[in-house]
Amino acid sequence: MFKNLLSRFWKKSDNPYPKSFGKRLTRRIMLRMFIFMGIPSFLLFWMIFGSSYVVFEEFGQKLLKGRYEEVRRITSDVSVASVNTAPYIEDNLDNPDKLYDIMECMVRTNKRIRSCGISFIADYYPQKGHWFCPYAVRRDNDTIETKTIGDKDHDYLQAKWFREAVSRDSCYWGSPFFDGVDKKTALVSYLVPIHDRHQRVVAVLGVDLSLSWFSDKLLFQPARKEDSVEWVNHHRIYYFVTDSTGTFLAHPDKKRIINKKLQDYVTNDPESICQGMIADREDYTDNVELEIETIESYVSYHPIKYTTWTVGLVFPKVIMEIVSYVIGGLLLFFIVIGILVVLVSGRNAIRKATFPIRLLALSADDVAKGNFRTPLPPLNSRDEIQLLRDSFQKMQQSLSQYTEQLTKTTAEKATIESELNIAHAIQMSMLPKTFPPYPERNDVDIYGQVTPAKAVGGDLFDFFIRDEKLFFCIGDVSGKGVPASMFMAVARSLFRNISAHVPEPHIIAKALNDSMSEGNEMNMFVTMFVGVLDLQTGVLRYCNAGHDAPLLIGKDVSILPCDANLPIGVVDDWDYTVQETTIVPQTTIFLFTDGLNEAENVHHQQFGDEQVLSMAKELLENGESQPMPFVQRMAAAVRFFAGAAEQSDDLTMLAIQYKKESE
Repeated sequence: MFKNLLSRFWKKSDNPYPKSFGKRLTRRIMLRMFIFMGIPSFLLFWMIFGSSYVVFEEFGQKLLKGRYEEVRRITSDVSVASVNTAPYIEDNLDNPDKLYDIMECMVRTNKRIRSCGISFIADYYPQKGHWFCPYAVRRDNDTIETKTIGDKDHDYLQAKWFREAVSRDSCYWGSPFFDGVDKKTALVSYLVPIHDRHQRVVAVLGVDLSLSWFSDKLLFQPARKEDSVEWVNHHRIYYFVTDSTGTFLAHPDKKRIINKKLQDYVTNDPESICQGMIADREDYTDNVELEIETIESYVSYHPIKYTTWTVGLVFPKVIMEIVSYVIGGLLLFFIVIGILVVLVSGRNAIRKATFPIRLLALSADDVAKGNFRTPLPPLNSRDEIQLLRDSFQKMQQSLSQYTEQLTKTTAEKATIESELNIAHAIQMSMLPKTFPPYPERNDVDIYGQVTPAKAVGGDLFDFFIRDEKLFFCIGDVSGKGVPASMFMAVARSLFRNISAHVPEPHIIAKALNDSMSEGNEMNMFVTMFVGVLDLQTGVLRYCNAGHDAPLLIGKDVSILPCDANLPIGVVDDWDYTVQETTIVPQTTIFLFTDGLNEAENVHHQQFGDEQVLSMAKELLENGESQPMPFVQRMAAAVRFFAGAAEQSDDLTMLAIQYKKESE
């Protein structure tokens, strides 16, 4: 056999060391390496390209975080100064002339404040006139001017901001506006209510922040003189600040401040994207990809704490692409150079190492065809190739044993799967499966559905009519799989046998508990809801043994009140309580196991009781409270919520609609 391997290797030449073999082998390996390394190198290039985007995003978030802290410091300084000044104003309400000094001092000591004024309610100081607003403003030469503003032409009493500030009686940042004097200075005010000794709002302190100063001093680096504003906006990283409506409070193009909104420049679904950005008030930084003025950009944004503002960083995608291409191209170039160096320097080593590996490969080829007893070539290299040969010999032996074991295991697995399928069919046959179950009756409609998490499960439901009473139950056995299914089968059989002779639900529950507690060495239990509905009167008597409370769906959706009882099988000789209520005709009783409200998605978020109630109300409003469509729509909702997540628990739902009309 070994001679056959040698003949296959040297079938074209009798010389074991042809002079051109190393070169030919090197050329072939080089060709194959370029072919097989081309795809990984290309993928590596795009992986580097993609990681560059992640780096840029993180870099943008760090830049934005620094700007956010500056903006937060400015807003905090203005708001804190305003709130701290309010008590001094309130203490000097009896001395209106003193208020001018307070306003001047506030502007002088706070460089961030452009102007401030106290707007009093009408005729608060009769001697001062109908309007009275002590006002201080910082001029361009850094001088402070104080005066009184407010007259028929500047009637702040009718201004929306004044009426809103008085009615809100709380501190907040108002909407941006243009100075009422020069009509061109963009401002935004922090508004603080002023109270008299009776805690009535008698004035509003407005502290003005210049949006032009805000943009120049804090947010943007100055552009070169030869750069137009349009070029800067399209090809440079820049920041902006918007309020809750998307209106620009800061932007490198000052013509847009107050006059324009972020939505005006976003071309890909501006309303939904921008509204989501400016409405998100959580204190974190996020990213969104937008097309701003036809330029694809990444926008990092951060809501400003204690305001309704958002600061954003615009990062044009073209910049990221250029840098990413350069970095990826350089790395790809060095990879190619490295491959060439390795191939050239390893030519001799390849020539020497190939011969025994080739022989071993031929033997491996025979093993791959199923001949596990193929002889291996003898080697005396005492290196990794020898170790590979010895390991391959052990692998031959292991493969023979593994093939035999795999054949046996496969047969056993097929038997187990067949038995599980039979068990699933038996379990499903024990539960009601014909719906509607009572087509001849017009006083009740029922629909149930069981979806096991495994081939067999531990959920159950059952119902039957005896003496014009509907006996029904739903249960959830602890655990899943075969043990739970066996426990479920016992519980269902006991329910049938006991309820055939006992009319009271709490007695049925007690009998079930006594029977299943006896000899329960596995400490298994089942939560169960047992109900008896009088189809003549609509009276429902029920006992809840640790199960989720059902929903009543009639004119509205409500939760059926349930006493706290232990699950069945936990403690023997437990006295279960019984409750009673009257079911209004056309009301649906919706029972379910925790596979509904505790269903999880891929993020391990639960469907939850609130979402069950919300879905029930939605179906009721849509006129889908009948049992079958109700259960099917609820099942579709939980499947949509779970998405690709694997079902973690059995899911069972039972809907009973009492339809008897009043006589």
